[in-house]
Amino acid sequence: MRRTLVLAGVYNLVWGAFVVVFPQAPFRWMGLEAPNYPEIWQCVGMIVGVYGVGYLCAARDPVRHWPIVLVGLLGKVFGPIGFIDAALRGTLPWAFGWTIVTNDLVWWVPFGLILLAAWRRAHPPG
Repeated sequence: MRRTLVLAGVYNLVWGAFVVVFPQAPFRWMGLEAPNYPEIWQCVGMIVGVYGVGYLCAARDPVRHWPIVLVGLLGKVFGPIGFIDAALRGTLPWAFGWTIVTNDLVWWVPFGLILLAAWRRAHPPG
């Protein structure tokens, strides 16, 4: 659990910092038009980086700091839902979904297992 949260924390810090410094790079890589207001995308990078700090803090005691993991998992579930909605409406291209895979989907199972461990500790059988 600790390694997972350290990895998530480092990943989020690196990805967030990259997006803050190079906000148009992911769009260029996917062959998409860069946003007119890169500051909005930089704000997303800042939020992702802040999540990274939270994951690193939670890594010290993942079961005790389960609320941080829960908030992270909620973001990693609602983000893809919002993306699918935008892609279906045609306001975001499907190619942008590659960011969902690495930023969200790969963390569902590990974060879910951390939350399950916290639940089991709080509710022992018997």
